[in-house]
Amino acid sequence: MIQAKSIHKKFDQLHVLKGVDLVVNKGEIVSIVGASGAGKTTLLQIIGTLEKPTPQAGTELIIDGQSVLEMNDKELSKFRNLKLGFIFQFHQLLPEFTALENVCIPAYIAGKSKTEAEAEAKKLLAYLGLSNRMDHKPGELSGGEQQRVAVARALINKPAVIFADEPSGNLDTASAENLHELFFKLRNEFGQTFVIVTHNETLANMADRKLVMVDGLFEKNAGWVDLTNLNPIKG
Repeated sequence: MIQAKSIHKKFDQLHVLKGVDLVVNKGEIVSIVGASGAGKTTLLQIIGTLEKPTPQAGTELIIDGQSVLEMNDKELSKFRNLKLGFIFQFHQLLPEFTALENVCIPAYIAGKSKTEAEAEAKKLLAYLGLSNRMDHKPGELSGGEQQRVAVARALINKPAVIFADEPSGNLDTASAENLHELFFKLRNEFGQTFVIVTHNETLANMADRKLVMVDGLFEKNAGWVDLTNLNPIKG
């Protein structure tokens, strides 16, 4: 599903990512952990196409069989909207819109009709236990409810991969546990692929693989993959 090879990122003289290699298979849940400043979020933003890597010979980023580094901005925006979902620590819901309206936004961007978008959004919100909260705005929802709305928004276009950056970092223990269980339920029922950056050791240890990032590279542990002579994966 994802093949990233020799990913570098420099900010002036600061070399944040130093040639990261990563393979994520379809339906896999991979967690990325490490100290603050190790490069976790920068990597997530790059493989999530929100940032571009620093140009380097040999750099590749293939997602769902497509080389995203070769896309122009318009192609990349369309690919991101249709193929990728995002869940952030602070939800990033639009406060003036209801839960239902927030979930529909990516579907509208993809060109779906209001009828089609709302039908899918209602189905997702019901699946996530929010049938009676659809018309509430974010300020009227608990932290856990807001995060489930964000999950529904990430899912509405049936993306190939969901990227989560500290998804439970702003939740109480019970809500965090519920969110963690939800990720695995989604994977088991819908085959979703997840890449999760987290400081939550419980969530990290639940993943199929836990990768530890230190100073811009992954430690060579049981979850590390050597990409030498590895052919590009397709999906």
